[in-house]
Amino acid sequence: QKNNMNFAIIKNRNFWLGTAVVYTTVALVSLGLWGLKVGIEYTGGSLLQVEYSNSIPSIAALSDRLKGFDIGDAEIKQAGQHDMIFRFRDVSEETHQKILAELKKDDAQLTEKTFESIGPIIGHELKTKSIWALVIALILICLYISFVFRKVSHPIASWKYGIVALVTLFHDVPFVLGLFAILGKFGGVEITSTFIPAILTVIGFSVHDTIVVFDRIRENLQKSRGAFEDIVNTSINQTVVRSLNTSLTVLLVLTSIFFFGGESLKYFALALIAGIGIGTYSSIFIASPLLVVWHKWGN
Repeated sequence: QKNNMNFAIIKNRNFWLGTAVVYTTVALVSLGLWGLKVGIEYTGGSLLQVEYSNSIPSIAALSDRLKGFDIGDAEIKQAGQHDMIFRFRDVSEETHQKILAELKKDDAQLTEKTFESIGPIIGHELKTKSIWALVIALILICLYISFVFRKVSHPIASWKYGIVALVTLFHDVPFVLGLFAILGKFGGVEITSTFIPAILTVIGFSVHDTIVVFDRIRENLQKSRGAFEDIVNTSINQTVVRSLNTSLTVLLVLTSIFFFGGESLKYFALALIAGIGIGTYSSIFIASPLLVVWHKWGN
């Protein structure tokens, strides 16, 4: 089926790449200034979520309730109309039950919804393993793309496809990290154990989308001897509808999860929404234009 679309994406590459530099810089500056607000999975500590049957006491009153316990500086915040979340240092089961009993003095029908307790050693180990998971994934992706495109040597060497795919990922991942740095600073959003799987999923989806475009470039290079810039632009136009339709389908599902999937899945879904959205953008407007720029620099 013939594709009649003809977006001048490569012609306007300076605009797309310039825009990417601007919002990536904003994301990196946000990340550098505020960092990520990590949850107890990475720092160690205890998290308690309770539901009140009646009116919720003030945060000041709840803080006074907890003063008799050796739990450090407790962080208390409201979640929804009837829930309160308490975050404090790692405690024993005995202290946990005493805290519950103390809180029930305000509401005998108080219900415990969640209690998690993680030691600092486990939190540090999880953080280290998460970083290694990201590094190994990036290295394997680069090697895989270089292998798949090993027979494409003109006019761009096969290993350059892998490098460009990695550069694209270094554009996608900081965008999501920067977004959560802003949300952590101004909305108190924490990074939990679901965040790393979300980032790895974003990496996989972004690379998949980029490979679809690169593969079409490879096919067209074998069939055509026109200018590299024109071949790349044609390849993008031949795949753009597929990329947008695929991403839109996934984003509709994730949006439903964000609004109706419950608090534990809300920010997992948001990370995927942001990552898949920016990944689709980068596969069309960043990855292929970078190939053309690199080609022109080499000539």
